[in-house]
Formats: sequence, C-alpha cells, structure tokens
Amino acid sequence: MSITVFIAVLFAAIFHACWNALVKVGSDRFLGISLLTFFSGAVTLPALFWVGLPDVGAWKWLILSVLFHIGYTLSLSRCYTLADFNQVYPISRGSAPLMTAFLGFFLFHETLPIAGLIGILFIILGIILISRSRKIAEFNLRKDALFFALLTALFTASYTLSDGNGSRVGETPFAYILWLFFLNGIAMYLLAWLRYRQHLKIKIKDYWKPAFFGGVMQLVSYGIVIWAMSHASIVLVAALRETSVLFAMILSVYLLKEQFNRKQLLACLVILAGIVAIKMG
Repeated sequence: MSITVFIAVLFAAIFHACWNALVKVGSDRFLGISLLTFFSGAVTLPALFWVGLPDVGAWKWLILSVLFHIGYTLSLSRCYTLADFNQVYPISRGSAPLMTAFLGFFLFHETLPIAGLIGILFIILGIILISRSRKIAEFNLRKDALFFALLTALFTASYTLSDGNGSRVGETPFAYILWLFFLNGIAMYLLAWLRYRQHLKIKIKDYWKPAFFGGVMQLVSYGIVIWAMSHASIVLVAALRETSVLFAMILSVYLLKEQFNRKQLLACLVILAGIVAIKMG
C-alpha cells in the first residue's frame, strides 16, 4: 500500500467518524441513514453529466452493491432496535474486516501478507477493547440481535468487495463512485417513502441541514475508500477504514468531555499497532 493511499484512507476514517458524530436524527436510525444517503446521492447529480456512464462491466457490481447497501441499512436498523449500540456495534464493525478477508480469499483469491493479517487482527481487537472500555451493566445479548449484527457485518463485507471490484473496471473509479452514491440515494429515498409516506417531506424539512452535511462527508469518506480499493488490497483498505472507531472515540473525549481511561489508551495503542502492521504489509 502506497503512502498516498494509506494517508487517504486514514483521512476517510476521520470523515467517517465525523459524519457519524454529526448526524443524529432523533432515535430513528433508519430515518437518519436514509436522509443522509439521499443527500449524499443528490449532491452527485451535477457531476454525473461530467463523468458520463460507468463502464459496462461495472454495472453488475453497482447493482450488487446497491442491494447489499439496502440489506446493510435494514439489518443495522434492526440491530439497534433489538440491542444497545455498545453491544452490537463492536460485533458488526469488528467482524466485517475478518469476513471481508475470508470472502476476498475464497471468492477472488485475494491473499494477504502476514503483516497485513496481523494488522487486521489488531484493529479488530482494538475495536473490541474500545467497546468494552465503557461500563455496561449487563451484557446479555439476544440471539436475534447477534444474528442481525453478524448479518450487518456480512453485508458490509459484501458491498466492500463489490465496490472494490467495481472500482477496478474502467480507466478511473470516479464514474463508479458517483453513480453508486446516486443509485443508493434513490434506493434509500424510496425505502424511506414506503416507511414514512406523508411524513417524509416534513422530516426532510426538519433535518435537511445535518443530513446534507453528513451526506457530503459520507460521499467524501466512502468515495476515498472506493478510490483506494482500486489502487490497493481491498481487504487491507477495508480494515484500515475501521480505524474510524478510534477517531470516533477521540471525538467523544474531546467534544463530549468523556473521561479517557486505561482501557481506551490500550485500545488506541492496539489499533495503532494494527495500522503500522498494515502499512508494513
């Protein structure tokens, strides 16, 4: 992985943490994700006339990715309905890089250097340590919540591999990136309309500002990741993206004045070790 791609993905992880911290649409996570995705697609519309249509070979990956993103949104929303955030988040985010590695190997024969594999395992361990750094009264996870958390991770790994392969079709990945966000925006708007119907316009009017800025940050964040996957190992880029959990924790300490404890410090060091290992790989 070149130093340019490496730094770009770390910046993408920071943007990912920022838009997650920025957009909070009440307690309805499906609404929040839907509006954010809609606006991230809407802002790409003017650029579509400039980049034109993606390569013919990229369309199958685009369609697969949109379907996987829909599944991801639905399963993630279900996760947060069945269990607390700090119960299912480490499972869904921590399992995704490992699933990406396994699927990438078995489906696309993408192998990893030993240092890269060690880096992935360190990042997963760091995510788990961050999730356990806050006191939880009772960690009694329901079986259905565990199922949807793992399903969310599977959808994450699936759209990651789809986008990684789709971005490699054609001379540049930019047409693929813009069309993916545009199609995702349409799909999520339709799903939101089916769920909220007459109230959707009111909700857009009430929350368009945070959703718009969050959507732009989402576009920049995942756009960088897709670009990076066209130049480097999909699995390593996917794992490095998960360092957004580290930046989210730093933001919570800085903005919310949360106490920084020893477990969080250990988690930071473990994730940083993973980042170094991936760069060495």
